[in-house]
Amino acid sequence: MDILALEAKNANVADAEKKSTPKPKAKQPKKAKRIVYFEVEILDLKTKEKLLLLDKVEPTATVLDIKALFHKSYPKWYPARQSLRLDPKTKSLRDEEVLQTLPVGTTAIFYFSDLGPQLTWGTVFLAESVGPLVLYLMFYFRLPFIYSPKYDFTSSKHWVVHLACMCHSFHYIKRILETLFVHRISHGTMPLRNIFKNCGYYWCSAAWMAYYINHPLYTTPLYGQQQVNAGLYIFLFCQVGNFSIHVVLRNLKQPGSKVKKIPYPTRNPFTWIFWLVSCPNYTYELGSWIGFTVMTQCVPVALFTLVAFIQMTVWAKGKHRSYLKEFRDYPTLRSSILPFIV
Repeated sequence: MDILALEAKNANVADAEKKSTPKPKAKQPKKAKRIVYFEVEILDLKTKEKLLLLDKVEPTATVLDIKALFHKSYPKWYPARQSLRLDPKTKSLRDEEVLQTLPVGTTAIFYFSDLGPQLTWGTVFLAESVGPLVLYLMFYFRLPFIYSPKYDFTSSKHWVVHLACMCHSFHYIKRILETLFVHRISHGTMPLRNIFKNCGYYWCSAAWMAYYINHPLYTTPLYGQQQVNAGLYIFLFCQVGNFSIHVVLRNLKQPGSKVKKIPYPTRNPFTWIFWLVSCPNYTYELGSWIGFTVMTQCVPVALFTLVAFIQMTVWAKGKHRSYLKEFRDYPTLRSSILPFIV
């Protein structure tokens, strides 16, 4: 009996402790963060006419997202054709810029302008390369209406003329293949009207030099076969170097990635020039045309090489400044295009 009474007493004490123990309070659900939506108004840049009012645009929306919404209302103006600005006098906004980071309130006003029909850069590069290739071959085979009728479809007696055709064709076939399989071309576009300027430069230059190199009265280089061989070796060396640099630049950027990196030399000796130059692809391109000039001893080729050098120097300096601005640890020994010079 005493044992039973003791067990009953312990049970009563345990029940009392359970009742006296306070129950933990249930956690209140967290309040959802309030999203502040934007109101976007798009005006015509010239007339200031309201074209579209977008309500409840998410703050994380990019300029490209806004262009896509605008495209739904105006199908003829696809995103690549649109230019959006915060002020009529400022530059166009980049597609990756985010709405909430722009200097606007919850009501944003954008000014729209039509950039006209656009072409992808891949199409532009192909057009720039296919034209010179075809035009040069037309002069090489001496199609009618180019030279005197008695020379129609005749062949030059000079070996250097045939060698020059092979080198010129190789150069542009290489460019076409690199455009298709090597270069990671951005999704950017160029106005259709600009392709006439770009292609005009390459096409007319190719026709100009081809006319003189394949002319029936063409004279061979002053120092004969030694000069031709020297020009050929320079040309081939620089073509291999140019391709090697393009491969390095391709491997530097992963597909779809926008992360920028500093290009460095690899085990390939042709890439070691990266220690001294920021844009060795232009250095090798220049060397190729110098070799072609030596090989053909043609004034139009020399003038084309000079103009190309000036243009590539402008591009190389711009790229070099961009590297210095983006990377604090960028190698200070590097020049833009020519080691220790430019």
